[in-house]
Amino acid sequence: MDTKLLAVDYPALHIFWTMLELFLWILWFFLLFKIITDIFRSHDLGGWAKAGWLVLVIILPLIGVLAYLIARGQSMGKRDVEQAERSEAAFKSYIRDAAGTAPAGGGGGGGSHVDDLAKLAALKEKGAISEEEYQKAKDKLLA
Repeated sequence: MDTKLLAVDYPALHIFWTMLELFLWILWFFLLFKIITDIFRSHDLGGWAKAGWLVLVIILPLIGVLAYLIARGQSMGKRDVEQAERSEAAFKSYIRDAAGTAPAGGGGGGGSHVDDLAKLAALKEKGAISEEEYQKAKDKLLA
């Protein structure tokens, strides 16, 4: 088969239409997976309700997806925001734990070794402690 003949038989409008269909197909699957994920993530639905929504979305996808978006669309957005906030809080907590610092305003008294070493260095520079005392305190902190 000649490739020039194929190019003539497939004009630009058909290419555009094919790209549009591909885009809509990918968008549909993204929406379907988003809804299925939301069904399992929802804590206010019981097991039978989750199973019912899942069957409806899988057996009658167009009606099921539209019904789910109409019935639970707003709460779906709220769950997304709550999940993002929980993820951000967990990330910040992990960073604080990894850095060894207390939360801002926590007042827990659990400062990091870096803060303690900085305080010791400041005391040594002011002359409040001697070099020997500084070394002993530093060794104790790092042990």
